[in-house]
Amino acid sequence: MTPLGREEAQRRAAEELSKPGYAHESLLDRLYRTLQQLLGDATDFAPGGSPVGALLAALLLVLFVVALVTVLVWLARRSARATTAPGDLFDGRAMTAAEHRQAAERLAAEGRWAEAVQERLRAIARDLQDRALIDGLPGKTADELAAEAGRSLPVFAEELAAAARAFDDVAYGGVPGSPAAYAMLRDLDERLRLARPVAS
Repeated sequence: MTPLGREEAQRRAAEELSKPGYAHESLLDRLYRTLQQLLGDATDFAPGGSPVGALLAALLLVLFVVALVTVLVWLARRSARATTAPGDLFDGRAMTAAEHRQAAERLAAEGRWAEAVQERLRAIARDLQDRALIDGLPGKTADELAAEAGRSLPVFAEELAAAARAFDDVAYGGVPGSPAAYAMLRDLDERLRLARPVAS
């Protein structure tokens, strides 16, 4: 039996792959097949299977893996930016502290206490950020906000932690909210607006 030439082998492989059994090749299988073909081509590039061919094959493999990891990391970051992380204080909206306060008051007037509590804590967070008492807000949780603001305003640390718990209770714990919880946050917000950070 005589060995097949490269063109004949490719023709027969193409015929085999065109059969119905290969019609639904998965993406992973296709990537694996393409990688094998690239490595084979790189090895064949150097006559006699010299170390140069093996080196080229290894280099192509490394480049392929780096490109694949780069694409996966980019997709993961893009996906993370597109969705709000669980526990995130903000839900993607960009509003001023005054707008959050107005929304909170409107929700409280409607008796929607859970939403009013959330909006009032968002007003506190935005106000603290605008006054440079905390760093940027994207992705920050209520607990992180309370801890960071508590370092700038230690007199309010316990109340900020309680406000964060109230936010988490209504946002993620299924607690319905109450006029008392909202009043606590509204009072804290008003006093925080007048507070000044401790000198470091």
